[in-house]
Parts: sequence; C-alpha cells; structure tokens
Amino acid sequence: MPTTLQSITKKLAGQLDALTFEAPVTHVYNPLVYARAPHERYLDLYGRGPKRVVLVGMNPGPFGMAQTGVPFGDVGFARDWLGVAAPVGSPPNPHPKRLVEGFACKRNEVSGTRLWGWVAERFGTAERFFQEFFVVNYCPLLFMEESGRNRTPDKLPADERAPLEALCDDALAQMIAQLSPEWVVGVGQWARMSAERALAGTDVRVGQLLHPSPASPAANRGWAPQAEAQLRALGILD
Repeated sequence: MPTTLQSITKKLAGQLDALTFEAPVTHVYNPLVYARAPHERYLDLYGRGPKRVVLVGMNPGPFGMAQTGVPFGDVGFARDWLGVAAPVGSPPNPHPKRLVEGFACKRNEVSGTRLWGWVAERFGTAERFFQEFFVVNYCPLLFMEESGRNRTPDKLPADERAPLEALCDDALAQMIAQLSPEWVVGVGQWARMSAERALAGTDVRVGQLLHPSPASPAANRGWAPQAEAQLRALGILD
C-alpha cells in the first residue's frame, strides 16, 4: 500500500493514542481519531502534492481542529470556505468545559479566523491557495488541565515531550517527503524549531511566521499584514 498523507496521519493517530500524560494534564483530545472524516476530506481535497510551501502549526485549538479535524480549522472557514464539513464523533474522555460539538460549535477559533481569513482575502479561492500551499499541525493532540485551560506541547515535561516529539518528527518528515515543498514555515517559534529538528539533513528551507494567537500582543496589532511582510521577506510572496 503506497504511503499517503492519509496513511501517515492514521498511523500517527494510533501511535499517539498509546502515549500517557500526567497532571496537570487531565484530558487529551486526538482529533485524528474522532474527527477523522473531515480530516480525511481536507487531505483528499487539498493534500495532493507537490506543494511549494507547507505552513506548520503547533497543535489544535479547542474551537478549531479539536472541533473540525482541520488545522486552524475555525468552524465557519472549515465548513463554508474549505468545504470539509463531515460527521465528528467525541473524544473518549471529554472535558465538561470543552465539549466537542463538531460543526455545530458556535465558538470561533481566533487563530483560525485570522489565518484562513488572510488566505481567503489574499488568494480568493481555496483552490488557488492550495495549488502551492498546504497547512498541517506538527502535533495533532490537544492537552487540557482540570480547569479547561490549554497546556501547549512545549510546556509538557521532558519525559512526556520526548516520545511525543519523536512520533511527530517522524510523521512530519514523511508528510514533507510526500509534498516535496521548497519551504516549510513554522507558525510560531516552537513549530519552526520542531520543523528544523524533524527536517534536519534535508534540503527543505525552514522559516517562521508570527503565530496568529490572541495571546500574542504582536498578533493583536494586525496579524495579516505582519504575516504578509514576513512571507515577502522570506521570498515566498511577491
């Protein structure tokens, strides 16, 4: 059976489910499993390589990929602009403050509205963007504390982070081999550093983009024009 993005992410989903995490992490969501249908639709529609540029996010947001299976997948953009709406199940141990409602979720994922909003404005159609670009998440797991607060992968203790990174490094390297991009751009410093490690020894160029998170004061001062300027500085956009 040939290697595809679908086979890579399906294998990764099973490998990640075998990992364990301790407090303060109390809940772990794996949307590659319960949101498999829209995730595969995203890959089917837009993941055919080669691509010139792959943008790499950190991990899912609670109202983005955790709901839709799509990186930065704010419901409105995933459903209406990307056209990937499909049935979504539930994680086995849902947090009462972070329930998965799939495409019925009414909350916005600000990082997703910023990223896909810029893409829609800059490129006009999804098809035009995905002719040369693709978007993946380095780590597909969402980690939450008892309060419902996100705990990002970089904050995990080293003994939990090392096996996670080994699996995610391998999967990212395989996906990049399938997509054959000139550039991999980490959305945020941690994603860029992770990509550099995973792709060490290859000739893929790695850059960095400001993360669109509302927790970033810089991103709150107009993320889109800054992202555009950074991509121009890298030579990716004219």
